[in-house]
Amino acid sequence: MSHTAEESKRLINRSRRIRGQLDVVVRLLEHEADCSETLHAIAVCRGALDSLMAEVINGHIRYHILDQTREPTDEQTRAAEDLIDALKMYLK
Repeated sequence: MSHTAEESKRLINRSRRIRGQLDVVVRLLEHEADCSETLHAIAVCRGALDSLMAEVINGHIRYHILDQTREPTDEQTRAAEDLIDALKMYLK
C-alpha cells in the first residue's frame, strides 16, 4: 500500500498510536469512567483514524490515480490537490 519504506514506517507507527488510544477507551469503559472523559477519548480515536484515512487516500490518489509513467498536467495536479483537500475537510 505505501510506496516507500519511510512512508510505510510512518503509517505503521501512526496505527500503533491509534491502537494505544483505543486501549485507553477500553480501559475507560472497563472502569466505568466518567462519560465525558470516555467521549473525549473516543473523539480522539476518531480524529486519529480520520487523519490516517486522509493520508492513505492522499497516497492512493498520488500513486494510483495520477499516471506515474508521465508527468501529470497542471490541471490533473490541481484536480488531485482539490480532491485531497476536500477529503481532508470532510474527514475533520
